[in-house]
Amino acid sequence: MAFKQRVFSGVQPTGNLHLGNYLGAIVKFVALQERYDCIYCVVDLHAITVWQDPVELPRATREVTAAFLACGIDPKKHIVFNQSQVAEHAELAWIFNCVARVGWLNRMTQFKEKAGKDRENASIGLYSYPTLMAADILVYRATHVPVGEDQKQHLELSRDIAQKFNNDFADSIRAHGYDEAFFPQPEPLIQGPATRVMSLRDGSKKMSKSEPSDYSRINLTDSADDIAQKIRKAKTDPEALPSEEKGLESRPEADNLVGIYAALAGTAKADVLRQFGGGQFSAFKSALADLAVAKLGPVGAEMKRLVQDPAYIDSVLADGAQRARVMASDTMKAVRDIVGFVHS
Repeated sequence: MAFKQRVFSGVQPTGNLHLGNYLGAIVKFVALQERYDCIYCVVDLHAITVWQDPVELPRATREVTAAFLACGIDPKKHIVFNQSQVAEHAELAWIFNCVARVGWLNRMTQFKEKAGKDRENASIGLYSYPTLMAADILVYRATHVPVGEDQKQHLELSRDIAQKFNNDFADSIRAHGYDEAFFPQPEPLIQGPATRVMSLRDGSKKMSKSEPSDYSRINLTDSADDIAQKIRKAKTDPEALPSEEKGLESRPEADNLVGIYAALAGTAKADVLRQFGGGQFSAFKSALADLAVAKLGPVGAEMKRLVQDPAYIDSVLADGAQRARVMASDTMKAVRDIVGFVHS
């Protein structure tokens, strides 16, 4: 069966969107609009796998939506919504909880990282997060998912769940007249340089909003002065920039900054090194600061404008949820038939 080429992805509304979110996800979401039907979700159900302030969560949800719009996602041509408005995500996640195996979830490295040493005190939601992610994708029978390296394992699980569902219910799928491969095997889309943006203070750690120092990250709403200052203060080493990529292998901070420049400029690391290789970091950082301000300044300004109009953002989310719900309800009607639920 040929499934309709459809992209699904989501971003958690946990506040303080930064350069890593922008380069690792949102810029790629924008580019994919040209080739696919896209569904972009603010995954607020995922957010509450760890406790969220119910006063802060709506603001963070609207901020992510504003970032989508400010970066160029078209909510009329594509779908932008927040996950909790479409109940079918949670319904399919429960069915997938009954398809997935405990051993599969025990192998998920991200749970181990997020739960840390106090694993017994983590929420069931944090543990079963990957089955909800599978439901997010498959309730729309999406064929492609833009993912960073840290999400590839979750996408593999989604593929395993889809295959096991198709196998477990093969007779019922045929009996109800559906194609044998009811759920597709979603493919990862990993594109371009800097899919994993690292901290400006430690090139071995991923850029994160939870790192104590604000100088570790560039927030999308930072002023031009803040952006330039953070880049000037970014950790480097005393060596000149190499002329070839091989020279970056044991230099994580240099590799990170070159990768950021390449991603912002839409070019390759090799091209950046041809331009700046052999030169001092001060000149390169100055050029990177100018580029970052030029690219991020308009995004931050538009985000600030949009968040001042929460009624508009809520209307975008409501419209997107209504359109998403139509697709998701069609899938769930079929799933209820296949599983054997009595329904009207």
